[in-house]
Amino acid sequence: MIGLIKSITNILTTAIDNMWPMLTIFLIIIATVRIAQKKSNDEKLVFHKEFFNLLFIVYILLLYELLTRSELNTTSGYNLVPFTEIFRYKIGSYSFYMNVVGNIVIFIPFGYFISKYIKPNKMLPILIVSLISSTTVEFVQLCIGRSFDVDDILLNAVGSLLGFLLYVAMNAIKKFLPSIFDSDVFYNILCLIILGFMVLYMLGRLGVI
Repeated sequence: MIGLIKSITNILTTAIDNMWPMLTIFLIIIATVRIAQKKSNDEKLVFHKEFFNLLFIVYILLLYELLTRSELNTTSGYNLVPFTEIFRYKIGSYSFYMNVVGNIVIFIPFGYFISKYIKPNKMLPILIVSLISSTTVEFVQLCIGRSFDVDDILLNAVGSLLGFLLYVAMNAIKKFLPSIFDSDVFYNILCLIILGFMVLYMLGRLGVI
């Protein structure tokens, strides 16, 4: 398990190392334009909502990096028979965690993010968006010499639905919390703390601190 955690950490670190120049430029431009747009139109700028939008952009860009450049499975071809690849791995093995569990976990944030945007009452819209997005990813992978696997689409869909359930659970929990936990001030402070850790991490990777 320790080896698995190290492998996942190395994959994420490599993805961030590859993406940080683009992420830095992209996010600063987007944030600057967004602030200017809000100010020019005399609209209220809610920090935590804008920060959430930027997190979604970061997630999508890292997802692209992980799925097209840093994925461990570099085989080519396609699998159109459901569950063929899923049952190929021994439960509990390194390959099972990386290729089955990994394909689920990596799409949990996707399901949560799009649920926050769409605010659906049912999971069907999330399922449809997930299937379209994951199928697009698999098609692009096939075009760049990797593989198209219907099992990856199914696993990604499961991850997205878990993200939707997380969104539903978080909304349900908030109803029983004090009102301060549902205020802009609380979420602004929380996002500032997260932003601080992100900045410190990036400075550490750059060798500044």
